[in-house]
Amino acid sequence: MPKEEQGLSLDGQGKPLWLSLELTYRCPLKCSWCNNPLNFDDYTSQELSTQEWMRVLREARDLGALQLGFTGGEPLMRDDLEELVAYADSIGFYTNLITSGVGLNEERLVALKAAGLKQIQLSVQSTRAEMTDALVGARAHALKMDAARRIKAHGFPMVLNMPVFKQNIDLIGEMCEWAADLGIEYIEFANIQYYNWALLNRDELLPSLEQIRQAEATVNEWRAKLGKRMTLYFVVPDYFEDRPKACMNGWGAIHLTIAPDGVAMPCQESRVIPGLEFESVRERSLAWLWHESPLFRKYRGLDWLPEPCQSCSEKEKDFGGCRCQAFLLTGDAGNTDPACSRSPFRHRITEAVKEVVRPLRFKKPLVKRSASAVSTTFMEE
Repeated sequence: MPKEEQGLSLDGQGKPLWLSLELTYRCPLKCSWCNNPLNFDDYTSQELSTQEWMRVLREARDLGALQLGFTGGEPLMRDDLEELVAYADSIGFYTNLITSGVGLNEERLVALKAAGLKQIQLSVQSTRAEMTDALVGARAHALKMDAARRIKAHGFPMVLNMPVFKQNIDLIGEMCEWAADLGIEYIEFANIQYYNWALLNRDELLPSLEQIRQAEATVNEWRAKLGKRMTLYFVVPDYFEDRPKACMNGWGAIHLTIAPDGVAMPCQESRVIPGLEFESVRERSLAWLWHESPLFRKYRGLDWLPEPCQSCSEKEKDFGGCRCQAFLLTGDAGNTDPACSRSPFRHRITEAVKEVVRPLRFKKPLVKRSASAVSTTFMEE
């Protein structure tokens, strides 16, 4: 299968070029593919204060961070979002809001524009209200459509993010048509990666190879039709590739994520890996966390790579793949990512893919993101 763009292989020269602030794990939606931790509710009372987030922003700029994403959960659930955007803008960040659109009303859009917000990434699951509302577990479709129209009316550059899985993959053409009519500049059709809630629901969410191929063909048709009017990205899930993606451009290379409780992470999923020492900006400087902490040094660079990665000619392209996926599928984050066809654990991927050739069935209902969902599900099993 042709590979979609894997992202630029950037040499950050030791700097965290891209900063992601997970302001909160709170969210009005209950998406069954959410990247937030399964125990997200445990962090609600530990969220950083406005002043603490401002200190993080100052220290990140001192480290050389340039691009900033305000995310969550749903970042609009923080009342101080506009204040944080304004502060980030004042010290030189290019600011991006990553949102579900729920809560993005006229008042907040005006305030965010005045604060200096530069770009908005809006997630939309479907062009059909019934499907969207069923997938996210809330009456959210109309709110998302309204948010999209308002974003464009206020002149924001907009990235439309459509998380792609079995239930909505056949609606990609409809999404392209709707987005083109609205004048959206970018669409990312992101076949979801299977961590946390998505891994819990993998058997029901993972599309088939035939669906992936058809969707990719549809995207190419719309690329030809739209030309330079819109940029379309189509991200193929690891499960259908022969080589792993260069996850985060390498562990601790250019990406820095700060969790709601201040824990600094190489990526938003890294907390799934046991045995790592996670430390907070409340106890350590961001410079120490980035440069010196055992967490960021653990899988940084290439020296730690196991075989067959260490001998692979492509190791400087994929950096061994994803550590979180390696742990979740093999039990050891130091193993070769099973997304690689050369991995001794490739059969873990192959077995999962075999399951998706069966018709869409919903025999196992999607587990919706909620504080009690995981414990209830495991008790039933």
